[in-house]
Amino acid sequence: MWKHNQQKQREHCNSSANQFSFSQHSYKFDTPFEQEIKREVFKIVRRGKEFGTYGWFARCFFYVGLFFGLQYLWVFSGSTFALAIAYGISQALIGLNVQHDANHGAASKTPWINDVLGLGADFIGGSKWLWMEQHWTHHAYTNHAVKDPDSFGAEPFMLFNDYPLGDKRRTWAHKFQAFFYMFVLAGYWLSSVFNPEIFDLRQRGALGVGFQMDSDYVKDRRKWAIGLRILYIYVNVVVPFQQHDFMTAFAHVMVMGVASSLNLAVLFSLSHNFENVDRDPSKDAREKGEAVCWFKSQVETSCTYGGFTSGCLTGGLNFQVEHHLFPRMSSAWYPYIAPKVREICKKHGVRYVYYPWIWQNWFSTIKYLHAAGTGSNWAEGNPLRGNL
Repeated sequence: MWKHNQQKQREHCNSSANQFSFSQHSYKFDTPFEQEIKREVFKIVRRGKEFGTYGWFARCFFYVGLFFGLQYLWVFSGSTFALAIAYGISQALIGLNVQHDANHGAASKTPWINDVLGLGADFIGGSKWLWMEQHWTHHAYTNHAVKDPDSFGAEPFMLFNDYPLGDKRRTWAHKFQAFFYMFVLAGYWLSSVFNPEIFDLRQRGALGVGFQMDSDYVKDRRKWAIGLRILYIYVNVVVPFQQHDFMTAFAHVMVMGVASSLNLAVLFSLSHNFENVDRDPSKDAREKGEAVCWFKSQVETSCTYGGFTSGCLTGGLNFQVEHHLFPRMSSAWYPYIAPKVREICKKHGVRYVYYPWIWQNWFSTIKYLHAAGTGSNWAEGNPLRGNL
């Protein structure tokens, strides 16, 4: 199964390359837009000061304390349905608010602090090393149908890429994906916890697009990654079966996993999948031979919703535009730079998508997924076909 999935990943990349060819010259840097946005933003947040604030660390320690407190109850007091929901949400809060900044190197300028907080990914059933392999690749090639592992990570169950009509990856079921996408995302926890990639720390999405993970650094971390995964499975999966009958324990574990999955994966899905999002940032490079401003592509493949309060709950993932422009900046600063980012985008004619409320972003995501599933954007003479 493992080798089969790897082969399917390579077939995907070869097939995609026919429609979305990639060149090392697809993106350009040091453009006037990039120069101005960096110059103005670093007037607000001085270089060297862009790491976690006291407020960020206060939230970080609160979420860490909440997580371990609920874990203590899970292990020593026994799981319940209410605890399963709360505990699952607390795991998602670690993924959003702690490990994300840390594994971007944005929590602190002291490397070991980022390393320790980054292990939050392993304490919630993931892996910091696999996460970095996939997520850093995603940041480099956001929404690129060939190079971004996140763009095809849900296939074959669901299509995030808006493939042309007749593409072999389309099936009749994808026409209904807007109605079942929440159920697919509910399985995120299962696919993460029981992922065999933990044994060699070679993330198949990034590996499939040409990145190699055979460094001494990765090889040395494999034993730690496997050990932390075994610990996670014992504490969170095995222990409930020692406390309850099989069906009760199974139900508690699944509810915990679904609660964690939905609070993570649904928020992830909003960031780069919405109406009129740029799903082909290298199009001009491919069709006109004109390299695209990388900073511009980051803005037009991302969206932002809400404000400071949403940022405290989502670890700044609501400020996805700002995060993709400045991934090494702590999410604590995004509410302060967002107005300036919007102003500069407007000045340079760069499309900045903002939703005042999360439900607006969510509804736009559902509409986009429906259009991508039905192929309505490709339908000649009937561009509204299939719209919700």
